[in-house]
Amino acid sequence: MTHPTSLSGRTAVVTGSTSGIGAAIAHQLAARGARVVVTGRDARRGAEVVTGIESSGASAVFVAGDLTAPPAALRELAAHWVAALDGRVDILIHNAAVCPAVDTVTLTDADLEATLAVNVRAPQVLTAALAPAMAERGTGAIVVIGSWMASVGHPFVGFYSATKAAEAQLARSWAAEFGPRGVRVNTVSPGATRTPINAGSDDVIAQMTAQTPAGRPGTPDEIAHAVAWLVSDEAAYVHGAVIPVDGGITATR
Repeated sequence: MTHPTSLSGRTAVVTGSTSGIGAAIAHQLAARGARVVVTGRDARRGAEVVTGIESSGASAVFVAGDLTAPPAALRELAAHWVAALDGRVDILIHNAAVCPAVDTVTLTDADLEATLAVNVRAPQVLTAALAPAMAERGTGAIVVIGSWMASVGHPFVGFYSATKAAEAQLARSWAAEFGPRGVRVNTVSPGATRTPINAGSDDVIAQMTAQTPAGRPGTPDEIAHAVAWLVSDEAAYVHGAVIPVDGGITATR
């Protein structure tokens, strides 16, 4: 009997999966039996993630992609993902994000455009490209990787937080739109999580999480486990949810 958390026979795409949370999600989905597209701009790091997945006996392939590209190019990228997965994408994880750690006045035009493109425009275009086929098959799962900062005010990363709130609202709307046709859409909202991107900010992250119920930062694997459960059959009745995996920071802040 197949365990309800098994993803055997399914295919998945994880954006921004060449490192950090995205790489951990790719590893976890592959470990549960999915064939995974690892995607991002860095081919070397992407190849390393694929090699790591394959060394454990699982299946993955790297497809390079730039989520700041125009919508037409994003639709072409979605088509490349479908081709790499032999004609179907069953699971789509919107993980890639741009997070300029600056205040409102300091945010540059270039960072504003890139953050809006990667965090909002790309998920919209890619979901529009891939969700209809899932709905036609009557099954599929989409997960947005949000942020605890989407629900609190903070003097820095304000624009990033706003885009993450927008992305979570898109996920709710997609749940309403595609859920009746078998496509579940949800958001996993991480708290302060140690990744290669923030490796130089250990003191700040430790201070930020010291007074939370968990008392520590999260790890990419902890986020990945939540995502893997959410796309599995065990979560079949979960639609349109925002699930905090944040050590309790939003509940007790």
